[in-house]
Amino acid sequence: MLRSTLIPFLTLAAAATLCFGQHEPTADGDPHGDAPYLTEPGWRPLLNGKDLTGWHGAYPNAKNDWMTVRGVLWERLLGPTRLVPINPEPSGEILNGAHGSTVNLVTDEKFGDLEVYLEFMLAKGSNSGVYLHSLYEVQIFDSYGSEEPMTSSDGGGIYHRWIDEHGVGGSAPKVNASRRPGEWQSYHIWFQAPRFDASGKKIQNAKFLRVLFNGRLVQEDVECEGPTRAALNVPEAATNQMMLQGDHGPVAFKNIYVRPLRPLIHR
Repeated sequence: MLRSTLIPFLTLAAAATLCFGQHEPTADGDPHGDAPYLTEPGWRPLLNGKDLTGWHGAYPNAKNDWMTVRGVLWERLLGPTRLVPINPEPSGEILNGAHGSTVNLVTDEKFGDLEVYLEFMLAKGSNSGVYLHSLYEVQIFDSYGSEEPMTSSDGGGIYHRWIDEHGVGGSAPKVNASRRPGEWQSYHIWFQAPRFDASGKKIQNAKFLRVLFNGRLVQEDVECEGPTRAALNVPEAATNQMMLQGDHGPVAFKNIYVRPLRPLIHR
């Protein structure tokens, strides 16, 4: 009797607690303000709230299980390593399939210098990433409760390159800004594309000018000498697509917005 009444109660409590939005940071790092796309001009969405138009799987022959969902449930006690879709139907949230592993998702559109804001949710122990130009990864990882010092593999890290079967470079986050699994989190990223001369020779590396993770500064002026590990197999260029990693555990995204890069004001 206790079991039959307890499980629905826990499920409803989890849904009520974890499926509603939270206040997100402003561009100056205030964790209690509105998301920047709500208060600043020039932003446009990359999700249309209906379907996955504008996106495609990274590999044509790979099964693509990304879905739009009305909401996402994380069950803290009954299934902490899972994210459960609620009402798979046209909506503003996307999930990497019912089993939390599918092909990476890539934009049809290409971008140069770019400012990005997005929100994501992880299950316990899950792992993902957002790749600017599909080449340079800001790591998405369940680092909640991890002890410092952090590494480039933690949430908020710029992931390392992979050379001769070992990791090279990368940039650890300045602080551990990770929230609990099942909570919506946010990245606000200022990205400068690599530069090339008239002959096509690279003369300047790609650079993350700034990354805010849940409103906290985790990266500043970090150069990427080349693609980070597990990047899409495309050459570095002045413009390229954006990619979301979908093959390393359950992850959901919503409110993906972009605008052209603007001069940074350090406050």
